[in-house]
Amino acid sequence: MKFSSQEEYGLRLLLRIGKSDSEKGMTIPELSEAEGLSEANVAKILRTLRLAGLVESSRGQTGGYKLARSSKEILVSDVLTSLGGKLYESSFCDLHAGVENICTHSIDCSIRSLWKTVQTMLDGLLSKITLKDLLGSEEQVEILVTNLSEELESNGTKI
Repeated sequence: MKFSSQEEYGLRLLLRIGKSDSEKGMTIPELSEAEGLSEANVAKILRTLRLAGLVESSRGQTGGYKLARSSKEILVSDVLTSLGGKLYESSFCDLHAGVENICTHSIDCSIRSLWKTVQTMLDGLLSKITLKDLLGSEEQVEILVTNLSEELESNGTKI
């Protein structure tokens, strides 16, 4: 299972903007240089994030991109969903039916059960982590994720 580069770069851009102490925000060239990404790619990802309501932009000499709301209000699950969608959605089976119109396993499918469970676990964890949480150090985030995993497991959701 892989996350796309768009999801990775989108999170990196949001974190870079969130760390910025500039009131005007950050420009595409600044973000491009800071993250080692092409300006075209940064612009494309920021457009997606803007349409999802995660960043806002202002034009002109003092323009730039800022978070649309506080970093503690932006869930990682929302960011990933806006950039690439979920790993498993109910339409998954329709898209992977093979050469038939309907999947030959549409009635009894152990694979569907697996993907639903994985998505439930991901949702449970990612919906509890905010952009503010990711602004901490790697060690702080690792402790947070471990604690959240233990909390979810104690509530009956295994991670």
